[in-house]
Amino acid sequence: MSWEYFIYFAITSVLLWAVGAYAAWRNKTGFAYTTTVLGLLVFFAFILLMWISLERPPLRTMGETRLWYSLFLPLAGLIVYSRWKYKWILSFSAILALVFICVNLFKPEIHDKTLMPALQSPWFAPHVIVYMFAYAVLGAAAVMALFLLFRTNSLTLYISPLTSEMDIADNLVYVGLAFLTIGMLFGALWAKEAWGHYWSWDPKETWAAITWLAYLIYVHYRQLPRQRERLALGMLIVAFILLQMCWWGINYLPSAQGSSVHTYSTSG
Repeated sequence: MSWEYFIYFAITSVLLWAVGAYAAWRNKTGFAYTTTVLGLLVFFAFILLMWISLERPPLRTMGETRLWYSLFLPLAGLIVYSRWKYKWILSFSAILALVFICVNLFKPEIHDKTLMPALQSPWFAPHVIVYMFAYAVLGAAAVMALFLLFRTNSLTLYISPLTSEMDIADNLVYVGLAFLTIGMLFGALWAKEAWGHYWSWDPKETWAAITWLAYLIYVHYRQLPRQRERLALGMLIVAFILLQMCWWGINYLPSAQGSSVHTYSTSG
């Protein structure tokens, strides 16, 4: 499968996701499920064909991880819609997926079959895939936090005036943090097999731990009997910024140049 065919799969998927989002707003639940799932299948078909063509999981370059992020955003949206019936979530997930798809379309990368030995571990693929799903769900939580911050002001948002809406952000964080934790465990098993140790405080691992702790702090803060929800929303934004540092920002830090075992992610 050549990368030049990506645009056809992408357009088809985005159109199906858009139809599903519209159907959700119109309370046509069955049609929303059907079209969204069809879009996911079309997009996953391209990933699978790329996997076969490259003879390795398409997870090595930033462009390849954006493929998974674009897939998991609508999937996360569908799961949230199924569980809590938030009508807006399918629209949000489709728009965000479109953003990452456009980045890949306007910034194509060179994809080859080369895979360094460290990435040939059976734990590598589940580690990255689970992490990408966690990033997608936590991205939804960050957007929800931004929406609530811009919609309200500090005088009206203090103890618990937005309980039901804050529950949306909380539920997204619970799911995202759970998958983030599983992804870290997979990463530790991968590191043990690839480098002989579970954890080494590599720059990438350090930022992963910082990100995990940031979301854990948010979860514990939300359990306090009295709290400022505006502060909680700000914590979510900060945590998502830290997540971006963990995902791709680390590649631009001097401490990671030449010393990080994760600098392969800039290849391609």
